[in-house]
Order: sequence, then structure tokens, then C-alpha cells
Amino acid sequence: MLELDRISVTYPGGVEALKPASLSIGEGEFVVLLGPSGAGKSTLLRAINGLVTATEGRIVVDGIGEVADAKTLREHRRKSAMVFQQHQLIGRLSALQNTLTGRLSYHSAWRTMLPLPRAEKEHALACLERVGLLDMALRRADQLSGGQQQRVGIARALAQDPTLMLADEPVASLDPETSRRVLGLLHRICRADGIAVIVSLHQVELAREFADRVIGISAGRVVFDGAGEALDETVLRQIYGTADPDHAPAPKPDAPPANDAAGSEATAIA
Repeated sequence: MLELDRISVTYPGGVEALKPASLSIGEGEFVVLLGPSGAGKSTLLRAINGLVTATEGRIVVDGIGEVADAKTLREHRRKSAMVFQQHQLIGRLSALQNTLTGRLSYHSAWRTMLPLPRAEKEHALACLERVGLLDMALRRADQLSGGQQQRVGIARALAQDPTLMLADEPVASLDPETSRRVLGLLHRICRADGIAVIVSLHQVELAREFADRVIGISAGRVVFDGAGEALDETVLRQIYGTADPDHAPAPKPDAPPANDAAGSEATAIA
């Protein structure tokens, strides 16, 4: 349902964050991106959703075709939900109101200034129920725990009725047990709905547990593409330069745009 044809990204100053990569993602596939910090995982996710403009290559989406102009990018983003590491919730708003922002792209700009229809609220409540937070629907987002906030982020993404979900290190700020629960929830829901997922992780054990497929990235290049159970010492050395990812050599950092957080926020409700 998604095809990347030799996508590459070079930032100003000549930093080649992502070397030409060609990948096909199937419907309902749960794909994990693994690699050291700065390897290009976030750049790849941002390029897929247009937060970063690919320097070269094509993105082709089932039902849309090539994402080549503002119209097709808007259609692609509407069906490509994002889950962020730092939640990107509006703290003063309730869990329900934050979830409803996932519906804004289905309405005109002037319509979003008014209360959304009852049917939209019912849809948002159903999404909160799926992540186990229906009883927290009216609580302010900044009064929720980190794991609960991330579940609201998943509910907001589900409210878009996506066919593709992109998650950029969604459990990096959570403790190991909460990380497993949140990732397991995302895996179950997307499996049930046939939503394709591309999630970047640092935890190799979670990749082995949940991934249908692992894509390893090192220094901006795809160096591995295979099943999670194939993550042995040889493969980990390909990806990290060592069999122990916790002691991988420091890579050259990505160079994301300075206004990335603002762009992420905008995309979440675009």
C-alpha cells in the first residue's frame, strides 16, 4: 500500500541524512526501524509524511498514486497518522478534545472553528475506549501519566481512520513495562484494523517481539530488511557496528530542520 522508490534526503550544507532507499510496505504490516541515534530513522519517517521534502525519489500510495503535489500530499497525510515521542498533546485540553484534533482534516478551516458534530465526538470516544481511556475522556491531558498521554496520542491517530501509522520512537520516554504495554496496544489495534505501521525503536527486544519486519538503518543507508527473529549478533553488527546496541559507537547526527517540533504539531492536526 506504500512504495518508496529511491527516496533520499540531503539537508542544507550537504548532510546526506538518507541515502537512496527503495521499500514497499504492505497492508497491515508492522514494520520496525532500528538503528543508532542519527542513523536516518526519523528522517525516513518524516520524508514519508512530507515533514521533510525528499531530495530525490518518489512516494507512491495505493488509492492516491504518486505523492507529487499539494493535493496528493494532503490526501496522503489524511490517511497517514503520526504518533510522536513527546505526545504533542495540548495540555490544557481534555483527552477527548485532543483526540478530536485527529478529525480536523475532514473539515474545512471555517468549520473547525465551531464545535464538531456529535458523530465526531462519538467516534473520538470510541477511539479512547479502544486504548482503555474512556473514563479519562474529560481529564486534562497534562493531568495524565506519560503512558496515558501516549495512549491518547494513539487514540488521536486512530480518529483519522488511517491506513498507515507512523510512530517516531513512541515509547522512548516510557519505562520498560509501560513501553511494552503501549507498543502491544498499538500492535493489536493495527493488526485488527489492517493498518500498516512503521515505528522507529531503540529497543531490540521489542523489535523481536512485535515486528513482522525489521528495517535496519546505519549512517543513512538501509543495511538490513528481514524478520525480527533474524536479529542475531551478525545483523546487529551490521546495524550498530557492535552486537551490543547499548554500546554502539556514536554516529554522525541527523540534521532535522530547526522547526521540526512545530511542523510535527501542525501535521498532527493537518
